[in-house]
Amino acid sequence: MVTLTSADKALKSLYLGVVTEQLNTGINPFLAKIKMSSSDVWGKEIRKVAQYGINGGIGAGTEEGDLPNAAGNNYEQFVLSLKNLYGKIEISDKAVRASENSVGAFVNLLNSEMEGLLSASSFNFGRMLFGDGQGVLCKVESVSGGQVKVSSVKNLIEGMVIDFRQEDGSIISGFASRRITMVDRANKLITVSGNAIEDGAVASGSLITVQGSYGQEITGLSAIFKDTGSLYGLDRQSHKWLMPYIKKDVGEISETVIQTAIDYLEENAGGKVDMIICSSGVKRAFQNHLATYKRNVDVMELKGGYKAISYNGIPIVSDRFCPEGTMYLLNSEDFTLHQLCDWAWLEGEDGKILKQNANKPTYSATLVKYADLLCNKPCGQAMLTGIIEN
Repeated sequence: MVTLTSADKALKSLYLGVVTEQLNTGINPFLAKIKMSSSDVWGKEIRKVAQYGINGGIGAGTEEGDLPNAAGNNYEQFVLSLKNLYGKIEISDKAVRASENSVGAFVNLLNSEMEGLLSASSFNFGRMLFGDGQGVLCKVESVSGGQVKVSSVKNLIEGMVIDFRQEDGSIISGFASRRITMVDRANKLITVSGNAIEDGAVASGSLITVQGSYGQEITGLSAIFKDTGSLYGLDRQSHKWLMPYIKKDVGEISETVIQTAIDYLEENAGGKVDMIICSSGVKRAFQNHLATYKRNVDVMELKGGYKAISYNGIPIVSDRFCPEGTMYLLNSEDFTLHQLCDWAWLEGEDGKILKQNANKPTYSATLVKYADLLCNKPCGQAMLTGIIEN
């Protein structure tokens, strides 16, 4: 007979390893390539000593003159808070009892829940990698007839639970935890659960975020590619070596544009690009450029089974969450996902994973990870924007 104890054992021994592998390597090729480490994690923070510039204790002199003065390496400390990442499944008592005499039915029940968890976690974690940590999915443009017109639907999907927030980040009263019921991608319209949103109830410019996640997401690529504010606790204006290469209003993509960015990184930061990530429209534009000049399109196979086209041996991959008209040129060796531990089930004092929800005939289990993404050499990365897509 299948019991909740059996389900607990299955979640621990059978599903956890598969889920961890999928979330660590199956979300996108960039995440699959970067290293994961528990080093430099101190309590609830990541503290990483970053070296910049060169050792100054060198020089030339006369045969009997003074030796150069010692001038050691330059160091600063990066500081980040570990982010709390959660994924939750829920099973009804009725479903458990209905399948308790059939192992196959119970396995199908768990498989269905785990597939849903993987799909949702992959979507959100993949999205976060391109964010800035604030978790803003898009902005409201207008409300009409109960439908919300938004600035972009790239980060939205049916089933997602969202909050509507003022431009300062505060929740709009009555508009928290609304579930997206429809996404009209062609017209950038969404509808949500609950009472229909009246015209003007949510102002233009309001923010849409994942439930409870505002300001709590991992420090993704958008946080690195800025020229104002602070990064990892350091002010960019007084630490110019934090600045990556940013080329705006590129227009037509070409090998020359890409090579110029690569050359800049090599000559000014000692950077070595080993992965290029772009939107699908930019990838098509580059393929069209190659075809126009009758260049061969080389295909590479990457870790995790991903395939990519190649630029001088550097893989170019497209990602659904990469901003439109954008190409990132990255050195994956400069990135580390620092974590307190890998994905794990949240266990109660009794060691059980599945717990009854308060006053509900349902059981839930929560997958957790405490981590954040850090780039120890931001100046070794590049971004091209304003590329004409195809």
